[in-house]
Amino acid sequence: MPMPRIDWHDLPASTRAAVEQHTGAVLEASTARAGMNSGIAATLHTTDATLFVKGIPTDHAQARHQELEAAINPHLPNASPRLLWRVQTGGWDLLGYERIEGRHADYTPGSLDLPLVADALVELQQTPCPDLPIKKAEQRWSSYAGPAGVEQLAGDTLLHTDFAWDNILITDRAHIIDWAWPTLGAAWIDPAVFILRLMDAGHTAPDADACARQIPSWRTARRDAVTAFSEANARLWDEIANEDPQTWKKGMARHAHDWVTYWRARPV
Repeated sequence: MPMPRIDWHDLPASTRAAVEQHTGAVLEASTARAGMNSGIAATLHTTDATLFVKGIPTDHAQARHQELEAAINPHLPNASPRLLWRVQTGGWDLLGYERIEGRHADYTPGSLDLPLVADALVELQQTPCPDLPIKKAEQRWSSYAGPAGVEQLAGDTLLHTDFAWDNILITDRAHIIDWAWPTLGAAWIDPAVFILRLMDAGHTAPDADACARQIPSWRTARRDAVTAFSEANARLWDEIANEDPQTWKKGMARHAHDWVTYWRARPV
């Protein structure tokens, strides 16, 4: 379920004061409406800078995801925004990032953003995975792939796994943001996740497949391994849509099954 979001001035005074120890006085704050994993997500304007802050209550179930997001930041490609500071006080855990003045990605067919996103994904796949307690793909999808299929998801690539359009900012290049779900696994899993987001934006399965072929790991992925993941991911989206039947979640579940149908019949 989406996390309820508050505005900057709704934070406890002690929390805001702790942030201003890093930033100076906050003159203006605007709340971001996109995204679902943060209790606060806002652009802060100070005398000397503009930055982005996101955070959650310290007792929230997703606190461990934010802990990992903070730990992984120094190891990310340069395109991902840098973490400037972290504040944990007043019942809140806040992360302050450099502000990227961009717009969210356009995934629709023919968009000039698509090659930029593919380039960013290739750059990410060339980034060494840090020695952190990152969940493995075979653990994350184990309930959906079965013992035979799950072994094919293993790998040593740092994966983002959530290529929703609002997790990509576009300037003169694509920037991958919101690292709440990092995963260690086979490199082609991120292109497979990206494909479903392309289908949700209006691409056919063959067109989404062709777009993903800009990414070397997708071109060399084993057919049986992709089949195992695609079937597992369809089961996962079924569960997500059944537990919280929002229109977009039901749409993603439908795309996941359409993709499986296409992939099974796809010529070798």
